[in-house]
Amino acid sequence: MGSTSAENSNKGSVGRRDLIKRSAALGLISVPTMSVLSACASGGGDDSSDNDTGGKTSKSNPFGVKDGGKLDVVIFKGGYGDDYAKAWEASFKKKWGVTSVHTGTQEITGKLQPRFNAGNPPDIVDDSGAQQIPIDVLYKNGQLLDLAVVLDAPSIDDPAKKVRDTLIPGTLDAGMQGGKVVALNYIYTVWGLWYSGKLFKEKGWTEPKTWDEFLAICKDAKSQGIGGLAHQGKYPYYINVAIMDLIAKTGGLEAMKAIDNLEPNAFVGSDAAKAAVEAVYEVVEKGYLMPGTNGLTHTESQTRWNQYKAVFITSGSWLENEQLKTTPSDFDMKFLPMPLLPGSKLPFQAIRAGSGEPFIIPAKAKNLPAAKEFVRMMLSKEWSTTFAKEANSLTIVKDGVDTGVQLRPGTQSTVEASKAAGDDTFRFLYTEWYSEMGTAIENASNELMAKRIQPAEWLKRAQAAVDKQAKDPESKKNHRD
Repeated sequence: MGSTSAENSNKGSVGRRDLIKRSAALGLISVPTMSVLSACASGGGDDSSDNDTGGKTSKSNPFGVKDGGKLDVVIFKGGYGDDYAKAWEASFKKKWGVTSVHTGTQEITGKLQPRFNAGNPPDIVDDSGAQQIPIDVLYKNGQLLDLAVVLDAPSIDDPAKKVRDTLIPGTLDAGMQGGKVVALNYIYTVWGLWYSGKLFKEKGWTEPKTWDEFLAICKDAKSQGIGGLAHQGKYPYYINVAIMDLIAKTGGLEAMKAIDNLEPNAFVGSDAAKAAVEAVYEVVEKGYLMPGTNGLTHTESQTRWNQYKAVFITSGSWLENEQLKTTPSDFDMKFLPMPLLPGSKLPFQAIRAGSGEPFIIPAKAKNLPAAKEFVRMMLSKEWSTTFAKEANSLTIVKDGVDTGVQLRPGTQSTVEASKAAGDDTFRFLYTEWYSEMGTAIENASNELMAKRIQPAEWLKRAQAAVDKQAKDPESKKNHRD
C-alpha cells in the first residue's frame, strides 16, 4: 500500500476500540499495508543463524551489532517510495558503521521468492504491494523471525521501557501468526474515500455523510460528464475498502469479527454484508463508475481522479504520497470516512484504521544482529519523524513525530479524521491472516464491478472462501474476541 501502493496494502493492523491516540504535535490525544514458497527454513521464529556477524552485546548494543558489516535491505517502492529507507540506512551507517545494500522494487515476489527458496534471503524486507509474498505462507514455511526479541528490547528513546510499550496499542496484531509477531506493520494507515476539496468547492458539494448523499453527488457528477467513483480495477483490493467498510459500519464490530473469525454466516445470512454489497453494486448499475476504471491499474485510475475525471476514489493514506507527481498543487486532497447506510451501528466518524506495510526479518538473514537493531531504530522517534517527512504519513510509534513537522493536506485530513473518530475505529485482519481467502473475495469483487455477477453471487463466493479457510486447522490459532 500502501500500500504501498498498498495493493497493500497493504494492508495493516487492528480493530480495537482504544486504538487511535496520536501526538499532541499532530493535534490528536496521546495515550500515557501468490506463489507458495517451498519450505526451506528450519522453523519459524528461530533466532539461530549460521552467520558470524554478531559482536559484543551491551546496554546500548543489545543485539551485538558488529562494526563494518553489511545489511541487505529490500523496500517495496510503492506509495511511500523508498527515500525514507535510504535516510534510515545513512543514519544506521553513521551510528554502526554498517553499509546497506539497498533494493527498492515493486517486484517483491519475483525478486525474493528465489532467494527465500535458496536459503539466501535479505536481512530486512518491506513485504508489501501487489506482488507481496503472503506473510502467512512465509510463516507456515518457517521463514520468519519471531520479532519478540526486538519488541522486548529497551526502547532507544526511553531504555526504561520495552520497545513494544512505545507503540500505539493494538498495532502489532496484524503482524501475528500463530500467536507470534512475525511482521511489523509499521505505518499507521486509515482507509476510506478521497476527494478534491477544490472540486467540491467549485461544484458546491458538501461532504456526504450518508450513502444516499454520496449517490446524489455521483448522480450530479455524471450529469456534468464526471465519473462518480473511480476504483483501481486491476487491483480489486481497493473496492473492497468500500464493501468491507460498509459491512463494519452497518453491522458493527460483530459483523467484522464474524468475517475474521470465519463464521458460517459471515456473508451469507448477514444483513450488513447484503446491504453493503448491494450499495456498492448500485453505483455500478446506475453508471456512476468512472468510464474505464475497471481496466485500470491503481496509478492509472488515481491519475485520472487527479485530473478531475472522477469525484471519489477508494484508498488508504499512502495515496497522497503515491500521487505527488500527478496531483495539481491546488487539488486540496481530502479524506472521507465511508458514508452510512440506514441503521448503521457505527457512527459516520468511524474509520478503518491501524497499521500497514509489513516489515519482516527472515529467519535465515545473514546479519541478524544488525537487522534486529535496524528494526529497533525504526521504532525510535527520530526514525519515525524521518518517515513522516519523507513519506507523508504516520507510524505506529506513539507521539512519533517531532513538533513542527508540516503535513500535506491529505495527510492532515487523516489526522483530523483520526481525532474525530476517537475510539470508533475498526480493522479487518483476514487480509493478513488468510491471503488465499482474501484473494478469493477480491476476485469476486472484480466480477461484481464488471457486472458479471450479482450481489447474491458475490455473497455466495465470499462465504465459500470463508468456509474453505475454516477447514484449515491452522485457522483455529487466530481468533478475535
